[in-house]
Amino acid sequence: MLQLDFAALRSGTMTLNEQTKALTQADLRASIKELFDTIQTSIAGATDQAVIFVPNDPEAQSGDEKGWTLGHVVAHLTATLEECFAIAAQLARGIEIAGDVRLRYETPWESIQTAGQVTARLAESRRMATAFLDAWPDEPNLQVASLRIPTFGPMNAISTCALGLLHGQMHLQQITEILRQAGQSA
Repeated sequence: MLQLDFAALRSGTMTLNEQTKALTQADLRASIKELFDTIQTSIAGATDQAVIFVPNDPEAQSGDEKGWTLGHVVAHLTATLEECFAIAAQLARGIEIAGDVRLRYETPWESIQTAGQVTARLAESRRMATAFLDAWPDEPNLQVASLRIPTFGPMNAISTCALGLLHGQMHLQQITEILRQAGQSA
């Protein structure tokens, strides 16, 4: 899994580009595989009931929200990953993208009701992220950057992909906790 120094990112002492400068397109491809394999392993054996189970999440953002269902987490993390990889494909081709431009579609999480739908959404997202990497030219432009998160600094194609992968990794513990709570309530 990708490892970053978040303290350095938050404090502005190191940018995301600086932390990912040694990564290659092959590293990103391997990281996509590892992230999705890890998620698939985590959800192996998940029931349809576990997909719609609403966990107790003390970090839920709104007052009326208990926590996100597994379907909600999967819809969210795959949308973010795909958006980062779509933007990175444009950057790699030398196309400037303003930091506020969104290339995002999130599958309505309420529509993800079964374990089969979770698995299908993950397979689709894996295919799409890999396809966005395949859209890079043989010699990607790594000079063009976008300022998506000012504290992280300008991000080129590689660091933009890394951001999507890291976001997905951040939800792994949440997935595990949802399934733990769902198992206890069964």
